[in-house]
Amino acid sequence: MVDIAATLIHWYAENKRELPWRETTDPYRIWISEIILQQTRVVQGLEYFNRFMLRFPDVRALAEAPGDEVMKYWQGLGYYSRARNLHAAAKEIVEKFGGEFPRNYSDVLTLKGIGEYTAAAICSFAWKLPYAVVDGNVYRVLARIFGIDTPIDSNAGKKVFSGLAAELLDRRHPDLYNQAIMDFGAIQCTPKVPVCLYCPLRENCVALASGRVEKLPVKAGKSVVKPRYFNYLHIHCRGVNLLARREAKDIWQNLYEYPLIETGQETELEVLQQTPAYLELMQEAGEIQILRSFIMPKHVLSHRIIYARFYEIEVERFSPVMQRFLQVPEEELEQYAVSRLIALYREK
Repeated sequence: MVDIAATLIHWYAENKRELPWRETTDPYRIWISEIILQQTRVVQGLEYFNRFMLRFPDVRALAEAPGDEVMKYWQGLGYYSRARNLHAAAKEIVEKFGGEFPRNYSDVLTLKGIGEYTAAAICSFAWKLPYAVVDGNVYRVLARIFGIDTPIDSNAGKKVFSGLAAELLDRRHPDLYNQAIMDFGAIQCTPKVPVCLYCPLRENCVALASGRVEKLPVKAGKSVVKPRYFNYLHIHCRGVNLLARREAKDIWQNLYEYPLIETGQETELEVLQQTPAYLELMQEAGEIQILRSFIMPKHVLSHRIIYARFYEIEVERFSPVMQRFLQVPEEELEQYAVSRLIALYREK
């Protein structure tokens, strides 16, 4: 059988994408790039990576930065737990490792938000340590080449694929091999319309020979996506806006938003105005004017679909309940990190 590792490395030499995090062996820069790219396309992630590096050029800069600022630089990338974990891990590196990124795989694996894939990527790219990466691209390439129909999201599947990845790893060039197989999945062996005709492994691909390219890899089941109904009250008084920070362990934790009333179903304004939460908020606010309202397009997250309505409301004065919120002048709103949903509303 063809030497898969050598074939992939040869393909990579001719087809690799030129990216800034591949021009360095700095584990910090590699780490940041890997976390950004976990749930983000390279084209979008590149801009964020460059901005992040300018503001947080090393681990100490990140560790010492205010949490709100880190979240602001992450705004728009989504999956905000990544930013919170980055910040926490940077503090761990400073406190436990003297500000030097740990070189041992097991130590890297102890850092907040770093799993086996990210630890393998950092250790192989920075120090050429022999650890195989297994991400979505790698699952797809291996499933198709070897015709594996064990679900990739099952314990059995994870064991099969991690073992196979380790077996195929070029231990002399683990960095090149890992980068090669991931780029191969991103460019050649894509989820839809893979370039099979010009694939250097087409003669050895079980999926192609058996007509199962589009059916592999296999997933055991999809997560249940639940709807939620958000009613945002964009309340302001004489150029000062109300904001709240999401503290609960929920979506958008630590981001800022307008006062929110969540309901069990889509709710018209007339009905919302009769709810205890709305009545309590507006009590003693004086004259109230509804300036405009927006029904936003459904906002799809990984496990949630948000149906949101925004109401811009001018009040004569802030009520006692409103005094519990942050009071932010209009010109300072941009300093606060918000969800993509809030940002989209502001563009209206």
